[in-house]
Amino acid sequence: MKRKKWLAFLLAGCMATGILSGCGGSSGGGNEAVDSRGASAQDGQSEVKAEKEEKEEKESVQSGEKVKLTALISKHSLTRDVNEMEWLNILEEENGVDIEWQQITADWDQKKSVMFAGGDIPDILFKATATTDFATYNGLFENLAPYIESGDMPNVAGMFEDHPELRTLCTDESGAIYGLPNYRSIWPRTNRVLYINKTWLDALGLQMPATMDELHDVLLAFKSGDPNGNGDTSDEIPLDFNGFPSFLLGCFGVPLMNESEGYYVEDGTVKNFRVDENYKEFMIWLQQLYGEGLINEEVITQDYSKFQSIARGEGTTAKVGVTLGWESGDRFGTEVADQYVTLPALKPHADSDENEVYWGYYYDNNSVVAATVALSANCKNKEAAVRFIDGFYAEEVGIQVLFGGMNEVDNCIQDNGDGTYTVLPPADSSIDPGTWKWTNSFADYSPFYIADDMKDKLIMGEDMVRVLAEREPLDPTLDLMEERCETYPAKFINYTTDENADLAMNQSNINNIVDQTYAAWLTDSSRNIEQEWDAYVKSVYDIGLTQNLEIRQTAYERYLEATK
Repeated sequence: MKRKKWLAFLLAGCMATGILSGCGGSSGGGNEAVDSRGASAQDGQSEVKAEKEEKEEKESVQSGEKVKLTALISKHSLTRDVNEMEWLNILEEENGVDIEWQQITADWDQKKSVMFAGGDIPDILFKATATTDFATYNGLFENLAPYIESGDMPNVAGMFEDHPELRTLCTDESGAIYGLPNYRSIWPRTNRVLYINKTWLDALGLQMPATMDELHDVLLAFKSGDPNGNGDTSDEIPLDFNGFPSFLLGCFGVPLMNESEGYYVEDGTVKNFRVDENYKEFMIWLQQLYGEGLINEEVITQDYSKFQSIARGEGTTAKVGVTLGWESGDRFGTEVADQYVTLPALKPHADSDENEVYWGYYYDNNSVVAATVALSANCKNKEAAVRFIDGFYAEEVGIQVLFGGMNEVDNCIQDNGDGTYTVLPPADSSIDPGTWKWTNSFADYSPFYIADDMKDKLIMGEDMVRVLAEREPLDPTLDLMEERCETYPAKFINYTTDENADLAMNQSNINNIVDQTYAAWLTDSSRNIEQEWDAYVKSVYDIGLTQNLEIRQTAYERYLEATK
């Protein structure tokens, strides 16, 4: 089966799988049946209360007094105090609301369960919910579907009109919508590229590697040849990465089409690369590199900030030869970024079939994030709250949510006056554009709608221009994957409540084994991967992978049947 875009098939799929827990959510919250003996009185009381709240809100707006609301945002550690974002202050002003913000920068998943279980949540939650929360905490969130239908959320309604599959994505089987997605049409097909220091290659008279074997030879030269020219042959790190380098695994023949926790699809079958023979070959290659001192010895333990700072070098002296990253300015800062170029997807060996070399393809996942904003069912001023939420989906607001404010205070975007907009370089020249964006905006996982025609209206900043340009060496591989590989629409496949529970429990057990074994195999060259392989694979299957593959296969086939 050739690759199918989820955007073309999701509507039919979600409608046909209504017997499940719902598309992007699940049943619960505001649509349960009421016992007939108390229905009339309860409905009457609710109507009186709603009318009273609506009247109070309208009187407040008419008097010029802002409606007070509370909101929570789970934000990136780089993101500054949202109260200092002028675009957000303007949005509040335009919608007649005064928001008291609660800002969370760490451990939200742990804090969330306590807050949600207690039932006392802020009026609006940004970047703080998952679709499973709406079933787990039934009745805690407001159904937004009636507000969309009534015209109270015209921007969201417009997004759904342009892309009906987005509405289906967040609608459960009862027709309720508890969390709204975002959509952006301007993102690339892959999240990571492999950078190599071209300056170091030139200094040592080396050619660009075309295979993983040749890359190994280059890394050996980087280790001993003092390529940064500072007279110290021990301060270069030939290869560095953060977490598991799954993108490199694609070079060994695993088609990573929106893979999730190692799962992917090949020949109609859901598989997991952690028990794949290609993974074994890859681990043997990695172990050799680590044993030869070619990989950062702290690769398992270093946090992201350490990972980032090392790649930025010392002044104009680079420290890293080859590494994975999103964009060169973000990865290397302003001093050494121009030393690096992007490598294509490399074949493992000279005689390898280039048609079986892949990369991490994530365009479908990159275009949409589910449940970016939700409303508390106990919010006392729902009309004001939904008006404020809808404001995030307006054209000029959406780009500011993602890139920063279009005003003289924030100075992140310029309105060119002809229907186009320009993302400006950082006002602080010492900060790279990627860091600047995350500092001044809600960024990627927030509510916004970047429509398809924005590709022609938005003049991207230098970092996003580089993002697209730096992926050009990978285009042939990504084109091949679009033609030949089966996408795994992990984000959009639905599971029953029981299936979700089994998947989560099994995956926790699986992760314990695969993560510990990965770290041991990588860092301990005395471990014989070939000899240990069969026992390792059996343990992973036995601990829960067998059941998880069965569940995912069944759900995947339901999806395919529904999208015929």
